[in-house]
Amino acid sequence: MRWLLAGCCVLALIGLSEALSAIQRPRFYGVNTGRNVGLYCISKPPQRTTMRWFKANKYDDDKDPVVEEGRISFHVRHEVENSYLHIRKVQVEDSGVYFCEMENGTWGPGTQLIVLKATNLSSAARITMLKDALIFLQGLLLAAAVTAILLRGRKVSEKRDIIYEEPETDHIYEGLEIERCDGGLYEELSVYAQADDAEAPWE
Repeated sequence: MRWLLAGCCVLALIGLSEALSAIQRPRFYGVNTGRNVGLYCISKPPQRTTMRWFKANKYDDDKDPVVEEGRISFHVRHEVENSYLHIRKVQVEDSGVYFCEMENGTWGPGTQLIVLKATNLSSAARITMLKDALIFLQGLLLAAAVTAILLRGRKVSEKRDIIYEEPETDHIYEGLEIERCDGGLYEELSVYAQADDAEAPWE
């Protein structure tokens, strides 16, 4: 009897969860700025309920209520029991994740909206060319600066070499002549040699 009662409770919970489900269409929306966007939230099974819309930057971020004003409006179709969120002329700041909530606290799975800013191809090409020209000019200036630094260092190094140049040794004996005797470098001393027992001329 207990198992039968537990099974009935489980079936009741499953049926209750089925009654509380909400479906959002589409789950992802990517458009350019200036477009009109429509998001749907449908109760399953269809039932009369009040739905509210919330927006978050990401799926797990805090949700802020969406206020109906200006470009944003809500529409409810009672015959199919769904809520329709309409955003006119979307802007980049409209990007985010939109959730619907039924009055019984059931949340929809969320719809991610990404709004991209449309670009002019010719304008983008001009900007790209301008950036390339600036990069090339920066490269030339950098090369010129490096070359100037290297030349400056070379001149300083040459100046130091001149200041600390060692004196040449070739001119030390310049102007001096070495006498040569009989064509030889050294004078023949044998003619002045005397016998051991001979007296010196000055004695």
